[in-house]
Amino acid sequence: MNKFYYGIFFTLVMIPLLVFPMTIHENPKLDQAERIVKIVDELYRADSSRSLIEMEIITPHWQRTLKMEIWSQGMDKTFIRILEPKKEQGIATLRIGTEMWNYLPKTDKVMKIPPSMMMSSWMGSDFTNDDLVKEYTFVESYHFEMTSVDNPEKGVLYIKCVPKEGLPIVWGYIIIAVTENDYIPLSQNYYDQKGTLMREMLFKEVKAFGNRRIPSVMELLPRTKKGQRTIVRYREAQFNIDLDKDTFSLRNLREKT
Repeated sequence: MNKFYYGIFFTLVMIPLLVFPMTIHENPKLDQAERIVKIVDELYRADSSRSLIEMEIITPHWQRTLKMEIWSQGMDKTFIRILEPKKEQGIATLRIGTEMWNYLPKTDKVMKIPPSMMMSSWMGSDFTNDDLVKEYTFVESYHFEMTSVDNPEKGVLYIKCVPKEGLPIVWGYIIIAVTENDYIPLSQNYYDQKGTLMREMLFKEVKAFGNRRIPSVMELLPRTKKGQRTIVRYREAQFNIDLDKDTFSLRNLREKT
């Protein structure tokens, strides 16, 4: 290599490597954390999806089970309609982007849900509005990194997710646990600003729905409500299917079941 071409090579290749080394070789732990949270975000979603689920709400004083159908498109659109019991039949929830609406058939009214209520309970369960419609995703709404925990389980990876500033998210941080081999979630622990564990989400009974393996049961345990829990069971799930163009519309909220 003559001096002229060596000078070009050193200027274009070697100097950037010396000055900006991380632009060529990114932090592998950061890359891994991002891959994991993206998988967790999209686990129950696809370009489009339809699911039939049961939600069992258990408290020390009463217990009930809701049966509902859920449609989604990407990460931006969700539609939920309650099928059973008859008392709640027809109640529906729609989210498009950052906007969310609930429909109550008894009053035949559509109510827009403000962002400040996204962390409120959905239908008396331990899940929030945001848990159901996923306005806030780990990839877009949190800073995340691989982390360690006390008494770690063998074959399990842990990711710490801290909300970005300016978002109405009540959690101080969330610890996600996934299997090391395929990143299937095992749990999500939610902590307040003081680092106190407030609730725990457990993922169980991995099943195949089409060509996708997902935990078919999610159990949410609030640490501040003794004897209370909410269990979600996936009975059916379809991914990357054709959906009617009017599925995610305000008009569809009032459709009869």
